[in-house]
Amino acid sequence: MCTLPAGFDLARTVRAQATGHADPTTVVQAGEAWRATRTPHGPGTLHLAQRDGAVHAEAWGPGADWLLEGVPALLGLHRPLPAVADHHPVVTRAAGRHPGLTLGASRSVLHALVPAVLGQRVTSGEAVRSWQRLCWTLGDPAPGPARLRLPPDPARLAGQPSWWYHRFGVERRRAETIIRAARLADRLEAAAAMPLDDACARLATVPGVGAWTVAEVALPAFGDPDAVPVGDYHVKNAVAWALAGEARATDERMLALLEPWRGHRAVVLRLLALERLGAPKFGPRQRVLPIARW
Repeated sequence: MCTLPAGFDLARTVRAQATGHADPTTVVQAGEAWRATRTPHGPGTLHLAQRDGAVHAEAWGPGADWLLEGVPALLGLHRPLPAVADHHPVVTRAAGRHPGLTLGASRSVLHALVPAVLGQRVTSGEAVRSWQRLCWTLGDPAPGPARLRLPPDPARLAGQPSWWYHRFGVERRRAETIIRAARLADRLEAAAAMPLDDACARLATVPGVGAWTVAEVALPAFGDPDAVPVGDYHVKNAVAWALAGEARATDERMLALLEPWRGHRAVVLRLLALERLGAPKFGPRQRVLPIARW
């Protein structure tokens, strides 16, 4: 059982670990969350319930003890965030509306890395569908009473040729990155116990894993409070719109606007996302092209 800070929201915190709203590995409801993953000791399923100012945890499978040990980190209680500096009224107002915000660290690197690679160069909807189909095809039923799937076993991911991934809408470049990462699974998972800068540097040694992907992994897996997804199609515009009233921006402009919060820029991005302060949209939506057209 973990005692919670005032304003803590279990669903909001664990939902940040999920890939879309129908992630086969993670189910989140008001005051309750289920998560299945692979641990250093084997597969496991974790159930969390928030009531009476505390979170109550249960776990199943060979990885149960590892999951229970990691509950404070998953909930972001191992590293309390400082108060958000009063550099902009929008951020200050958002911080006041979302007290108890934490950034959880799952410590499950490949569980975060594969969805991040799937999200390279495509829409979020395409990435979510690819992840769901991979889990239902290569994943196993999770231990415990919930109908969850484990993320794909690294050996199965590494054992498929790149063309096999085409059926999931994944072209050769992303497929080869997933295969390389899966072959290095033990080394990458060990990064969760390293200092943050060293962990991110290890991720970046995988060909096909750039700055955007590192940030997309460092936030959920390591709880990096300063992770900024440079190269993201939407985030730079959302930041510029919220903080400067500018509908479009470059990564350089985004970084300049976030500079006052360096060290905790991911906290600011999370607050802006919770406020749904997206930039205006112009023109048609991005077309979804079959990989044969790439």
